[in-house]
Amino acid sequence: MQVELTKFRVKQGKSHRVDEWMKFLNDHMEKVLLTLEDEKMFVEAIFREKGRDEEYLYWFSVQGEGGQNVEESEHWVDQIHLKYWRECIDSSFEPVDFKLESVMIPDKIKSVMEIGRER
Repeated sequence: MQVELTKFRVKQGKSHRVDEWMKFLNDHMEKVLLTLEDEKMFVEAIFREKGRDEEYLYWFSVQGEGGQNVEESEHWVDQIHLKYWRECIDSSFEPVDFKLESVMIPDKIKSVMEIGRER
């Protein structure tokens, strides 16, 4: 199981497009959740930080081993998601992967995750 938190910088002037992107994901959550199965993604959450001059998105995820990369997905919702990504995420900024210190998942939740991985 992979547990990750990564920070990405938003391109200057793209805050309004990030608003649209997050609205798109939330408005199509039923379809988004279906795509997570192929990725073996148990939990994915996006946090946003707005400063005076810079804006960041933080991706938190809990993922099983061997899942499909979103870039390989043929789901229409993922294609739109990746289009927003390319438009809004600053590729000149080196993403920051935070160091994982502790994972606290109760055994009964882990067992469900293990069952889900076997499908």
